[in-house]
Amino acid sequence: MKKNILTALLLLISVGLQAQEKGTLLIKNGTVLTITNGIKENSDVLIKDGKIQKIGTGLKAPSGADVIDAKGMYVMPGIIDAHSHIALSAINEATSPVTAEVSTGDAVNPLDIAIYRALAGGVTLSHAMHGSANAIGGQCETIKHRYGTVDPEELKMKGAPRTIKFALGENPTRVHGSGNGILPRTRMGVEEVFRNSFSEANEYMAGWNEYNAKKNQKSFKGVAPKYDLRLETLADILKGNIIIHCHSYRADEIYMLMQVCKDYGIKRLVFQHVNEGFKVAPELAEFGAMASVFSDWWAYKFEVYYSTAYNATILTENNVVTSINSDSRELIRHLYHEAAKTQKYGSLPNDKALSLITINPAKQLGIDDRVGSLEEGKEGDVAIFKNHPLSIYAVPMYTIVDGIVEFDRENDPADMRIYPNPEEQIDVTIAVSDSEYDRCMQDTEFLFNH
Repeated sequence: MKKNILTALLLLISVGLQAQEKGTLLIKNGTVLTITNGIKENSDVLIKDGKIQKIGTGLKAPSGADVIDAKGMYVMPGIIDAHSHIALSAINEATSPVTAEVSTGDAVNPLDIAIYRALAGGVTLSHAMHGSANAIGGQCETIKHRYGTVDPEELKMKGAPRTIKFALGENPTRVHGSGNGILPRTRMGVEEVFRNSFSEANEYMAGWNEYNAKKNQKSFKGVAPKYDLRLETLADILKGNIIIHCHSYRADEIYMLMQVCKDYGIKRLVFQHVNEGFKVAPELAEFGAMASVFSDWWAYKFEVYYSTAYNATILTENNVVTSINSDSRELIRHLYHEAAKTQKYGSLPNDKALSLITINPAKQLGIDDRVGSLEEGKEGDVAIFKNHPLSIYAVPMYTIVDGIVEFDRENDPADMRIYPNPEEQIDVTIAVSDSEYDRCMQDTEFLFNH
């Protein structure tokens, strides 16, 4: 028994070490959907040391390179989920309306099976987010799906811009105003949390600027202001060093946050869910705000009654950089189907529909110079599909991260799969409960049991 356990641990460690490497791989004879440079029929993609070296025909594999024959298959950039909670099990630091000092990157779980199942859906990268219990929540982490590593640091996308979670509406007001009896209790209160926080951060920066300007003067006898990680983080937002990703539903709240950001000179803003974004699409475009939406989820609570399955299309046609996200460890495996819904609801062409799950979420995370399209010099994150990825018959066959095959359907380990029993009765109560495991309000249920 002990020997078997030791063997399993050694195997896991060896897989983890392999996942840290940058792979060299030749993908041959596929239909290459570059996203940004059209479609290349019967083409090859050469990935060397984790980066795309060449896209063309008749490419030769370097010595020792792996080769995938993609004849009859579709080769596209790895899918990106701009709103996920996989690899996290505690996502709401609900102790204060403002918790900018905490970071999901400190609690990433590389052993979460959801990472592997995301790979099975062609998803190579996700935005692991703090929950929405706070008006200003914690910092988020952009992770590569290098499943098999035991080191959380190996999941993190090195050099990715910093991001932070904000939230509007019922979530922070229920947790704090109704749950703890403190600001915010209303939508007006949420706005005031933002303004108070940014004003305090400005005062904090002014104090440090004054100190730094005088500290080298011989006559100066002052002391440095007290270091405050929360205010440091808020100051970095004001400086443009952190991208705000804000949970939102209603048009009036979207207007509100854009005005707050204008007043404080904040330009890097992505609205998440943004169910009523279609109502204010021109205004979002004028501000330069981006939108990460559900394809067709709404009416699951009162403040999201008013939405439409045409939301992504309307936003896209109004020049808002739009993505489709999952917010679910189950839906993350089906993002290519979610993108395809925009062809029923709005008739988006293939390139725009696929942009919703590739280059657009990359832009929202500030990493579009590295991933999101198949271009020479970009990182070798690739998904290979049997049938077109927007087809109802699409099947992900290979998922590649940094040139390493992380998912191979033909060699999918049996213990990774979910085998449903068609004769087994489904327990709806358990199914619903499980689906909420990693949603935005995880860990706050106890506040509403009274």
